[in-house]
Amino acid sequence: MAAEIQIPENLKADLPPNKWGKILGVTPIVMTVIATMLAGVASSEMTKAQYDRSFAAQLQSKAGDQWGYYQAKKLRSAVAHNTLDLLAATSDVQPLDAAALPNADTATVAALTKNQLPEAAPAQFDASMETALEAVENSKSETEIAAALAKVKTVQLMEPLMAAQAVATAFDNAIQPINKASDKFDDTLMAGDQNIFRSFSAVRLRYTSAHYDAEARLNQSIASIYELQVRQNNYSAEKHHRRSGKFFYGMLAAQMR
Repeated sequence: MAAEIQIPENLKADLPPNKWGKILGVTPIVMTVIATMLAGVASSEMTKAQYDRSFAAQLQSKAGDQWGYYQAKKLRSAVAHNTLDLLAATSDVQPLDAAALPNADTATVAALTKNQLPEAAPAQFDASMETALEAVENSKSETEIAAALAKVKTVQLMEPLMAAQAVATAFDNAIQPINKASDKFDDTLMAGDQNIFRSFSAVRLRYTSAHYDAEARLNQSIASIYELQVRQNNYSAEKHHRRSGKFFYGMLAAQMR
């Protein structure tokens, strides 16, 4: 049980025997209660700031992973595209006939002969998110970024993030059968007519470059949303940290009774 606050008898004797005396008598008790409350609120605000900082660090790690995937896939796309250019410059590459891909499904034929990939639409952002993303991408000042991001609610970031992740997963699932079929045709055509194999190699390189570009765009969308979440949590942490400081100074002022 907390110790009861007592006013020394000599101080009580100095208090005037009227309403103001009673007010002065209870003032130390009231200020102690206020100081205790302010200390609790200051501690709570600091805890919230630490939580937001920790969560921002986790989100930054996820954003870093997505940027890593983006860079790796852009690099693979560039390698495939350069190899295709080299092949076209050193060999006579003819268009690939769909007849060279027996028993291939429609998606595989479309991808390899027409360069038509499964649908992979990047996440769509509303106007406020577009403004915030533009501020980050153009390296505007923190004040401008914070002002733009203040108009974006947490739910506005979560919904596009989930949608972008779902699109990326769906695209990955859609190209897996094409990749497997492509590997199979690579093994079978290699032992046959070299002109057909050369044509197949060319279209496979073109498909590889295209699907890595598509995947990179999806990773970029996801990473961009994570970046906004990181900043949103960091700004929230700074707000709670400032509030904690104000309550702490209020506690000190209440203790100087």
